[in-house]
Amino acid sequence: MKNFIKSFRITIVFCIFFSVFYILVLWLFAQVAAPNDGNAEIIELDGKIVGAANVGQTFTRDIYFWGRPSCAGDGYDASSSSGSNKGPTNQEYLDEVKARVDTFLVHHPYLKRSEVPAEMVTASGSGLDPNITPECAYVQAKRVAEARKMSEEKVLSIVEEAVEKPFLGLFGTEKVNVLKLNVALEKAANNK
Repeated sequence: MKNFIKSFRITIVFCIFFSVFYILVLWLFAQVAAPNDGNAEIIELDGKIVGAANVGQTFTRDIYFWGRPSCAGDGYDASSSSGSNKGPTNQEYLDEVKARVDTFLVHHPYLKRSEVPAEMVTASGSGLDPNITPECAYVQAKRVAEARKMSEEKVLSIVEEAVEKPFLGLFGTEKVNVLKLNVALEKAANNK
């Protein structure tokens, strides 16, 4: 009985520690070390909130850059964040990817099937990825430029400005936040 009471007390202490104190320590650390005091970066356009930079959004019109596909519910539903959990030999998964490649090629007729970036037709592990690689943005630049009646060079320069470098030049990879890129495009189009 003595061991049971001791174990019960330790369990209560750990429950309190991990459900209150540990979360409080993480929150305080985020307030100091994380950008935006640990809160999502809110993106605005013309004084209106258009989204959060840390969660992807669905863009389907040709005037916008597209992000990665999402397997999280209907679009980028953060409440159902998940991957597809389908393996690379699952026929349903392969059919989904083939359909995405076909759709991508319809909107990018200047590409060959082998030139479609795998990232643009497969979802990330969370299904909420807001970023694409610069290469994925470059592939889409011609479509966006034609749809917006802008020069491809201008669109590419906007992409270049949107490329985020690795942290301290070492950690991570280059990436482009799709929402920020599309907001920059809108601002450039409004300043013509």
